[in-house]
Amino acid sequence: MFILLPSVGCNMMASGQNIEGVRLLQQGQPHAALQRFQQVATTDPTNADAYYNMAATYHRVGTQNNDKQHLEQAETLYNQCLDLDENHIDCRRGLAVLLAETSRSDRAFNLLKNWVDSNPTSADARIELARLYEEFGDVETAKLHLNQAIQVDGNSHRAWTALGKIREQLGDPTQALANYQRSYGLNSFQPQVAERIAMLSRSATRGVDVTIPGNTRIVTRPTPQF
Repeated sequence: MFILLPSVGCNMMASGQNIEGVRLLQQGQPHAALQRFQQVATTDPTNADAYYNMAATYHRVGTQNNDKQHLEQAETLYNQCLDLDENHIDCRRGLAVLLAETSRSDRAFNLLKNWVDSNPTSADARIELARLYEEFGDVETAKLHLNQAIQVDGNSHRAWTALGKIREQLGDPTQALANYQRSYGLNSFQPQVAERIAMLSRSATRGVDVTIPGNTRIVTRPTPQF
């Protein structure tokens, strides 16, 4: 089967509509935002971001209103996004969150484990699996997967940031600081990491324990992107 690639002009138009949709959603206009995202999907049927944005919007609205139909629509759209781009990080994350929130945590873990198995050279797949373990309270297994992610890609700032967070939860601020510094050295556009570095550095000079609490549950819902 042949897939028609969109022209540059179509890509620019799709990007603009996605941006406008995100802006509308941030302004509290989810229905108007969905119209923009749908326009992108109509103009560019291979635009995975459009399907992700629609899914994330339905997910947010469905959760806020306890609307099962909207959540089912979100799940369908997440899967459509992954059909177009199986390595769409935010979409994998969004679908895993939805499955966990709807009492299907086993399927959420399988979704990410299968991603790791099918992409052995992907650090991102291991990072997201680690994140799920962390949010279900299994910090040690999360650390294991993050160390594997770094073995796969030692230049993944996301992996170093996530490992720094885990180190804090395990009560090792010195190693956490080193991990954050490595991450920031790879990508300096991380204000939250800069804040953690500053806080841990100050605390080290004062001998103050600033470890963050562990055993967090999955609460981070997906956010539409440009």
